[in-house]
This record gives sequence, structure tokens and C-alpha cells, in this order.
Amino acid sequence: MSHAPSFPSPLTPPQGYYSESCECACVIFASIPEFWSMYSETEINQKGVEWLRLLNEIIGDFDDIIEKKKYRGKVEKIKTIGSTYMAATGLGENQPQTEEEKVKMLHQNVVLMAHFAFELIRTLNRINREIFNDLKMRIGLNHGPVVAGVIGSQKPLYDIWGDTVNVASRMDSTGHLTKIQVTEATANILSSHGFVLEKRGSVPVKGKGELTTFFVVSEQRKS
Repeated sequence: MSHAPSFPSPLTPPQGYYSESCECACVIFASIPEFWSMYSETEINQKGVEWLRLLNEIIGDFDDIIEKKKYRGKVEKIKTIGSTYMAATGLGENQPQTEEEKVKMLHQNVVLMAHFAFELIRTLNRINREIFNDLKMRIGLNHGPVVAGVIGSQKPLYDIWGDTVNVASRMDSTGHLTKIQVTEATANILSSHGFVLEKRGSVPVKGKGELTTFFVVSEQRKS
């Protein structure tokens, strides 16, 4: 999955374009890779219309999660790419001014996005029960600085760029179905907040070499 490259540093986007640097972002890619292998165009499903209606229902329910009080104004949907849902926290104008504020905000954003990831899984599981299906998610998370901005003069698009985004995408694409895969740095933050993690090991990541990754098993430790 490719993304536009980051703006060079110092940031110098074309005049009239909007952009901002966000130091404490956490990015999620949540995919349903089986969806397109199951997709078909037959008379029974109205040449694929019923499959697209299902995908629309799934994405719509994911959007509804963002509107919950816990996530509203904090988790930002970026876009959908086929059956992949992309979102981020830590965007906007309220960026930290001190190192202490930066660490606090970074932890808050990573924890919130992990909870959001589990909400996505629970939502898809509910939809599966309702439609008697067994679609599975594969999720990748990563945190760090990004550049956010609006590009294009025709149908302008809000998007985010940077190494953080690329690695989050790789955490998804190299992950396993039903699992949330994160980098070691993200795992350390989540572990400090009570999340249960399982070390996967060394994973080859394009452009980064071998990275040690973890699966997020649950949202809190068992007592």
C-alpha cells in the first residue's frame, strides 16, 4: 500500500495548501482482506451490489464508533482504501508545547487508538453474527510524527504522510487475521497501561529491514 511521501523538512508545501506537523499521532490501518476474495458479481447479489452494500454498512458502523463520546474529536477518520479503514489520533491544532506534555499526549493517543482497534473488532464480530458470516480483521498500529494536510485543487483530499504512516500500513499488511500488530515502541506504551501483549518476533518490513513486533492480546491484564 503506497502513500504520498512526506513534505521535505523544513515543511514547504505549495502556496495555498494547508498542512501541519503533528508530533504525537497514532495511526491505524484496519483491513478486511478476505472481503475482495469473497466478492462476486452474480444475479443473486445483483452484480455485486449486495456486497458493496455490506461493505458500506461495515464502514458506516466504524464511522459511528468515532462519533461516540470517548472518541469524538480525538480519533480522525482519514479515508477508506478498498476494504481498509484508516484513522489517526493526535491531529489538529492542540499540539504539545513541552516534552512532558508530548509524552502525556502520546500515551493518551496510543491507548485511545488501541481501544478503538478493539471496538472495530467487536463491531465486525457483531455484524458477522447478524449476517451469519465470518469476516475477519487484520489491524496495524504505529505512533510518531506525521504531516497532515489537504492536497489537490479538484476534490481536495485531507491525508497524512510520513514514516509513521508507512510503518502503520506495514503493521497491517504483514499482520495476521484477528490480530492487532504493533511496533516495539508502541507495545512498550501499551504494556505500561495494562494491555496484554504477545511478542511475535522479527518481521521484515519494506524500507525498514527487520522490526520486532507484538500482537495486542487484550485491553487489560487478568488479575
